[in-house]
Amino acid sequence: MLKQINKTLEHSPTLDTVLMVEETIKKAREVISIAELKRRLPRQVMHQTLLKVLDYLQFSGKILFSTKGIVWIFTERKELVEMAKRGLEL
Repeated sequence: MLKQINKTLEHSPTLDTVLMVEETIKKAREVISIAELKRRLPRQVMHQTLLKVLDYLQFSGKILFSTKGIVWIFTERKELVEMAKRGLEL
């Protein structure tokens, strides 16, 4: 029962937080530590929340997250961006 209570108290990051972290890592253009990432973020994020965001970004193939630091690895396909601009809006 205690584990169940703790699960409900867990905090999940908002989309705004995920996008903020994503943009900060993307702009870094180098390997940065978690401490450096926290300094560069426009607003503070709880450590556990930041770790969840980093786990998600690594799982989705956007970053590499290791003991040496964090680096952005995802490259957008320009063809898809162009197709989306020309695409039919529903």
